[in-house]
Amino acid sequence: MIGIIGIITIFVMVFGGYLMAGGKMGIILKALPFEMTMIGGAAVGAFLISNDSAAIKHTLKDIGKVFKGPKWKHDDYRDLLCLLFELIRLARQNPVAIEEHIEAPDESDIFARYPKILKDKEAVALICDTMRSASMNYDDPHQVEEVLEKRMDANMQHAMHSSHALQIVADGLPALGIVAAVLGVIKTMASIDQPPEVLGKLIGGALVGTFLGVFLAYGLVGPFAAKVGDVTRDEQNFYQLIREVLVANLHNHATNICIEVGRQNTPSHCRPSYNELEEALKALKQAAA
Repeated sequence: MIGIIGIITIFVMVFGGYLMAGGKMGIILKALPFEMTMIGGAAVGAFLISNDSAAIKHTLKDIGKVFKGPKWKHDDYRDLLCLLFELIRLARQNPVAIEEHIEAPDESDIFARYPKILKDKEAVALICDTMRSASMNYDDPHQVEEVLEKRMDANMQHAMHSSHALQIVADGLPALGIVAAVLGVIKTMASIDQPPEVLGKLIGGALVGTFLGVFLAYGLVGPFAAKVGDVTRDEQNFYQLIREVLVANLHNHATNICIEVGRQNTPSHCRPSYNELEEALKALKQAAA
């Protein structure tokens, strides 16, 4: 919703101010289809050249983050802590019983209680791979933490590709606007024998290209790139929480302490309160009794 409000504000302020200053939309609207074809088409072409099909699909999908915001909300962080609590407690009580859950999470009744997390393949893989490694005696906390850090860094670089791709397009749009404007000037010079009122319109149409390139770069595509990057970084906190809890578990801290470590490493705007989490964990204990 905020993204839509921001876009509306940009258009109202820019074009509203132009009209209030006495500007006329006629020349802009007349030149807009041609300038947009040149600038927008060239930007799309450059985007296609610099990305493969997977990156293109990923970027188009991530544009929705501008309007939807981060995938993981307050309740999801609480559910993740509850899921990790159940798994860690079971692994300590019955190391054999945990295997069926981490080997086939899609069939696990524990994971089934958290369907949104179960749908996220990376979160499930991160949990299962780490717990499986611990069951195979690969349980040095420092080594596991280093491995998880490298894995998440690689995932982060992949996830941030959409933001980088959009920013590259934004950086190129002003130059493409100049290209369109130069073509407009060439067209104007071919009509140099026309009266001033005709030349004025031609020059005005050419300048629409410069305006459009700068406007799209700094008013739309650049902010889109920044927002996608911010949301992506926010979403990575979910996986960082998994790392913190599982590494704390390898240090053989009490289960409640492991979960508290995760709670305190949760971003403040998504962090469940201590009492809220205690109530959720108490409900899990009662259901298991």
